Order: sequence, then structure tokens, then C-alpha cells
Amino acid sequence: MRIDIAVCTFRRPEVVQTLRSLAAITVPDRAVIRIIVADNDVEPTAKPQVEALRPEMPFEITYVHCPASNISLARNACLDSSTGDFLAFIDDDETASKEWLAALVEAARTSGAEAVLGPVRAAYGTSAPAWMRRGDFHSTKPVWVGGEIRTGYTCNVLLNLGAPAVAGRRFKLALGKSGGEDTDFFAAMHDAGGAIAFAPGAWVHEPVPEKRASFSWLAKRRFRSGQTHGRLLSEKSNRSRQPWNLALASAKSAYCSLATLLFLPSPVHRYRFALRAIMHAGVVSGLLGHKELEQYGATGVTSQ
Repeated sequence: MRIDIAVCTFRRPEVVQTLRSLAAITVPDRAVIRIIVADNDVEPTAKPQVEALRPEMPFEITYVHCPASNISLARNACLDSSTGDFLAFIDDDETASKEWLAALVEAARTSGAEAVLGPVRAAYGTSAPAWMRRGDFHSTKPVWVGGEIRTGYTCNVLLNLGAPAVAGRRFKLALGKSGGEDTDFFAAMHDAGGAIAFAPGAWVHEPVPEKRASFSWLAKRRFRSGQTHGRLLSEKSNRSRQPWNLALASAKSAYCSLATLLFLPSPVHRYRFALRAIMHAGVVSGLLGHKELEQYGATGVTSQ
């Protein structure tokens, strides 16, 4: 069984810790591991770091330079370079737990799913607001709708490359600066009959830097996420459903805004409802066809 592990990177020195954590993972039975590093910078700035790590890595490393500043380019470069039966994605600021890959592979084997998601556990610094740490606003887990997972993310996932719903599929370049390319990818995969499973033991860990430990950063991310959802909803629905979808998203945003006021004494609940209101406002924006916010390129293309 051949498994490639993809790490897309853009000017992040933390990629060294990511690669070192991969060197320590438990290798699944009868598996051959290779790591693909896709450097999304204009210049091959990550290459010296990768070359310096080669002697201490137990796995083969393939370095790919894929400029510039478009995360879809980097993700597609990993798909194009992969020769494995499976391809796992992990972000360049995350560290893998020892059983990370083994847990993903076991879930793929038992479920037969085309994609398996793992959880991302956020690690907050002491400067993060207390409400943010208590509410754990940065950790990532899948969302179930009607008892199934209908879309996913690339910060912790294993893909079965031979599955018909995955083979030949690529990330949209038009979404490579705004984000949402992973949501779009997995939603289309699901629509094509691909199942998405969850491996709760496949943890990766992600530090939350100070620049992300703010309400404004979370608000921008939730609004953009809502835009992606609204665009996908608009693409899947016929025109007669558009007024209903707009009314529903607007009503949800208004409801969550009211709940924000009602929960003023409780910071965790207040901010949670405020972010939901912003997300639903993003859905309205997406339904109306507004351009999605760009969040990749200047400070890192794999931020979560």
C-alpha cells in the first residue's frame, strides 16, 4: 500500500516542525510512505529547509515548486505528483500525532469511504482571549447533515485516489486565493457518490498565532465560509429556489444577531452567535454572486 502525504507550504518556517512530526508517525501495516512538499511561493523558499531535513527523515521526500500564492495550484500539484493508492493532506503549521495516519487508514479500511477526515486540535497561547480559549473557536471537526458528512477540508484528510469520485478531480484555481476550494472539492466529490468518513483518533495539532486570535480574523473567515456555502447552494438550486434561499439565510442571520444581544452577559455564547450571524450574512453574499474575500497569498496560503 503506497501512501503519499502532501504538505502545501508558503513562507512558513513551521513546516520544519510539521515534517519532523511526520517522521515520528506510526506507519500502517504494509505501507510505503512518501512525502510531497508543494512550495507555493514565487521563489523556492522552502527548498533549503526540505533539503536540510532529508538526512533525518525516514521517508522519501518529493519537493515541488508550484508558484504562486494560489492554494489550489499547490493542492493540484500534490495530486498530480502523487503515485500512491492514498493521499493525505496536512497543513504546514500543524503537527501530526503519532497515530494520525494509522487512524485515517483504519477508518478508510473499515468504512470504505472515499475520503476520511480527522480532527484538528487548536493550541492557544496565553495572549488569546479567555472566551476564545473556553469556546475553542479554532479547532476543526466535520459537520454532519442528515446523518452524513457532505463536505470536508484539507487540513487533515486521507483520499482514496483510485475511487471513481476522486480520480481525476482537482481543486478550482478560481478559488485558490479566496479559500473555499476544499469545501467545493469535497462537496463535488460527495455529489458524485463519494462517501466521507471521520476518524476521531486521527488528531493533528495546530498552534493559534496571535494574529489569528481575534474576533476580526474569525469573522472574516466565517463570512468567507458562508460565501462559499451560498455559492454552492446557488449552483445546486434552480432559480425558483433563489428567493427562498435568500430569505432563509437572511432570517438565520437576523435570528443569530438577536441571540447575540440576548447573550451579552456570556462571552462564549455571544461571540458564537455573532459569528453565526456573520456566516449566514456570507451565505446571502454568496447567493447574490458577490466576489469571495481573498485570504491567501500575502501571509500564508494554508491558514486554518
